[in-house]
Amino acid sequence: MANKNDIIGKGVSWSLIWLYLLLVAIGLISIFSVEFKPGNDVLGAITGLKTNYSKQLLYFSFCLVVGIFILITDSKFFTATSNLLYAFGIVLLLATFVVGKNVNGSRSWIPLGFMNLQPAETCKIFVSLALAKFLSRPETNFSSWQSQVTAIGLALLPGVFSILQNETGLALVYFAFFIVLYREGLPAAYLIVGTSAAVLIVATILMEPNTLAYILTGLAVGTFFLLRRKIKRNRGILILIIACWALSVGIQRLAVPFLFEKIMQPYQVERIMSMFGKDYIPRDTAVAAKLQLQKSKMGKLNKDGKKEENYNVKQSKIAIGSGGFLGKGFLKGAVTQGDFVPEQHTDFIFTAIGESFGFWGTTLVVIIYFLLLMLIINMAERQRSTFSRVYAYSVASIILFHVVVNICMTIGLAPVIGIPLPLISYGVSSLLTFAVLLAILARLDADRQMVLR
Repeated sequence: MANKNDIIGKGVSWSLIWLYLLLVAIGLISIFSVEFKPGNDVLGAITGLKTNYSKQLLYFSFCLVVGIFILITDSKFFTATSNLLYAFGIVLLLATFVVGKNVNGSRSWIPLGFMNLQPAETCKIFVSLALAKFLSRPETNFSSWQSQVTAIGLALLPGVFSILQNETGLALVYFAFFIVLYREGLPAAYLIVGTSAAVLIVATILMEPNTLAYILTGLAVGTFFLLRRKIKRNRGILILIIACWALSVGIQRLAVPFLFEKIMQPYQVERIMSMFGKDYIPRDTAVAAKLQLQKSKMGKLNKDGKKEENYNVKQSKIAIGSGGFLGKGFLKGAVTQGDFVPEQHTDFIFTAIGESFGFWGTTLVVIIYFLLLMLIINMAERQRSTFSRVYAYSVASIILFHVVVNICMTIGLAPVIGIPLPLISYGVSSLLTFAVLLAILARLDADRQMVLR
């Protein structure tokens, strides 16, 4: 009888595979729990592919075949084709502008007949490989700003195309690669500048424009007086202070309004503003009309017959909160079974776990993700090859971003931006992407004694 290592590859981490299978099983159970109704013919639904849980089971079977194929592939294949695959991913993103299918206002899907492919989702695989390839090259000097800018460009380029496709949520995922770059030696200054910009954006939302401008000016003047002696010896510090002040005011006065009015969808801006307890009133009449149209399509009626904002999050909180500590039990969730939470089989699947299994169930899922992340980080640190280490950290960063944002989204701590829960949410693009990410990682880890470039 053949040994299992002979079938899928010697040295493969079975802990990684079992955690993957456990999360997929939780996803199938959760999707089943929100769709099942008493009297349903479960067997007929599965064989006839009439439900989302039956389709997810089919997608899982397909992912298993792809995963096994990856596990028996030579690791050198991934280093040899990394750049080619990245170029292929960019071509797919560009193709969506020509043959893309419009879903919920986002032109980011390519119809393939038997499924819809979302290139912005699958491109995370190609970016991980391309970034690993670039940083593992002997000629790459990551201490130089040219290499740093190139690496950042590789990571964020697909995100730019995602924004143009109105997929702002998926575009944000590509910022997770900054964790990888920081691990590989990206100066902390980049993170400080990025964090400062994020804080400034939040301050712009929360504060009156003139008040914030006065505060920024006061900080610049205060910094000038604190460093006035050093400024006498080095005029460059004064130029830096003035540049930082001008940039900060520019972000507040110009960049944030442009981002909200011209790049993001009105309903996305409204969700962000609502999260901070602010009303969103578009300055442009065309934007205001577009917002009302989106709300009429996506909103729900309240008691007064008006469209209710943040309906998804409100119902999500009710579902999770009603689960209490022990949960209502499997197939006993009134909110999720009653289909009160929109997209509860995809982006809001965490609500099904919260209502059915309560605090202990959601905590268990978080622990499983934590164990998966710790395992991946441990795998990353034991690699001899820079390529394998960078790739492993890329996988960990992507999963971490998805888990944190999705869970925070369902409990109202983050705006609703359409981020699926890895391996649990319904959807072939997401399920396939994470299956391939983990399968390649398992293959590279099995050959961790090799030095790949």
